[in-house]
Amino acid sequence: MNIIILCRANACRSQLAEGLFRKHLGDKHNVFSAGLEPEEVNPNAIKTMAEIGIDISSHTSKTVDELPNVEFDYVITVCNSAKERCPVIPGNHKSIHNWFADPSKVKGTDEEIADAFASVRDEIDEYAREFISSL
Repeated sequence: MNIIILCRANACRSQLAEGLFRKHLGDKHNVFSAGLEPEEVNPNAIKTMAEIGIDISSHTSKTVDELPNVEFDYVITVCNSAKERCPVIPGNHKSIHNWFADPSKVKGTDEEIADAFASVRDEIDEYAREFISSL
């Protein structure tokens, strides 16, 4: 099974989702993430994943065009921008949308920002587990 997770920047939510889906699916399936307007992977995303033992420090932001040429079974968007502007992805796949708050937009203390990233990470983790259990 091949899954692509799309977000506007491929810097936070889609990176969190890619790491969590990979953890839960293991090596049996391929999970990719991409963005419409890629930005550098957010250091807070890397940090919040490290807190639960998932290393995404080697992840890079990319566009769909930079991914391997595979046919996707699922195209999952995790922000409204990606849903509204989703690139055409060829093949017979199921498109799924689920919106998650953008933790990179949170202003506050370091602790408040870290809490926002952890909260979104945990929401995506729950979503990933439910999605995988429904397969």
